Amino acid sequence: MDDPYAFRLDPQLEKDTVNIADWHLCEVRLMNDSRYPWLILIPKVPDIAEIHELAEEQQHLLLGESVRLSKALDQLFAPHKLNVAALGNMVRQLHVHHIVRFEGDASFPQPVWGVGDAVPYDADALRETVKGLQIALDLL
Repeated sequence: MDDPYAFRLDPQLEKDTVNIADWHLCEVRLMNDSRYPWLILIPKVPDIAEIHELAEEQQHLLLGESVRLSKALDQLFAPHKLNVAALGNMVRQLHVHHIVRFEGDASFPQPVWGVGDAVPYDADALRETVKGLQIALDLL
């Protein structure tokens, strides 16, 4: 029988993202939108929608993992700005976006939401991107 308290990834996040890594607290997933380097941290805690709902230790782990991911993205991409946000208007499950932004990207300076349609990675680019991110994240 399934554990009713076990973590389950929201179906929309599963559909829109690709697994990159499994850290202590979070799954690290790449948004399948080649217009932006865009990763998401998803705490593996069932039925959580807000950061304040995490236990205090989990809140600290989330911040540490967010900083780790942010440093890796900064080193890899040297962005104009790294946008980090926990929204959840469309997907209630707690997830924290880390979006690399460049002047002149597909929606700059506007937010990425609601601007154009996602452009999925082609198979080769996805494989290369996932591999590169995995290598970079393992180094930090």
